[in-house]
Amino acid sequence: MACLTEEVGELARVMARKYGDQSFKSSDLNVNLADEMADVLWVLVCLANQTGVDLTEAVKKNFEKKTNRDAHRHLNNIKLK
Repeated sequence: MACLTEEVGELARVMARKYGDQSFKSSDLNVNLADEMADVLWVLVCLANQTGVDLTEAVKKNFEKKTNRDAHRHLNNIKLK
């Protein structure tokens, strides 16, 4: 969990600088957002393997649940148009 938290923190820093109000430091200019997301996913997959969670099945069920639950939720959200 500590590794996951660390990776999520690194992703959060990139997101805050790229899409939020934080300004970039010179050391962050070459940071790859996709790579940071992949780091988070990698650690999550490792945790699933270590704990016996079928992550593929869990993601399928979760996407189904959210698709059904939120099918019309965002249709009238002006922020998303």
